[in-house]
Amino acid sequence: MSTLISSRQRVLAGGALVLVVWFLLADPALAHEQQVIRFGSFLGGFTHPVLGLDHFLAMVSVGIVSAMLGGGAIWVIPGLFVVMMTVGGLLGRFDLGLGMGIIEAGIGVSVVLLGAAIAADRALPVKAVMGAVVFFGAFHGYAHGVEIPSVARPGLYILGFLSGTIIIHLLGVLIGEIAKRYARGRIVLRILGGLSAVIGVLFLAGAL
Repeated sequence: MSTLISSRQRVLAGGALVLVVWFLLADPALAHEQQVIRFGSFLGGFTHPVLGLDHFLAMVSVGIVSAMLGGGAIWVIPGLFVVMMTVGGLLGRFDLGLGMGIIEAGIGVSVVLLGAAIAADRALPVKAVMGAVVFFGAFHGYAHGVEIPSVARPGLYILGFLSGTIIIHLLGVLIGEIAKRYARGRIVLRILGGLSAVIGVLFLAGAL
């Protein structure tokens, strides 16, 4: 019992630390150019998904959904998202003229749908989830690619935001795996999923 409690305490402490660091570092007014100047190209790219609430919520949700699906999906779904982010990032780097209004709307919709999927806590068709991940991963990647600052080294910046994405996915998988073990854990996930969906709606409405 003491080991179980100790494990829970470590998980809660880790989660609290992540949230504290996020709120301390997040600065809505911080431009991407300033991030690169402050942190360098790699860390500037790394902080893009980590400090961007819409990106952060979507990527954590991908990890949680993959954990809820279980089996090979735990790694296939996040891996597919990262691959499509890479493709989208390269396309965004060359800016195909897709308006940022459309891109931001796609990102907002991804937050809403992923949050709703977690809140529903229902068995989802793996192929449907994979299709959504392909679509939304490309949107997120394109947004990152378009927003690569002129002062950044593109290769390092792309590597940075992909690394940040992978870590956020792993955090989501960890949260999902732990929550699945406890009845109340799944209830907490449903609440968090609902809150995430609401935040996505606020993004779409331009309130955030």
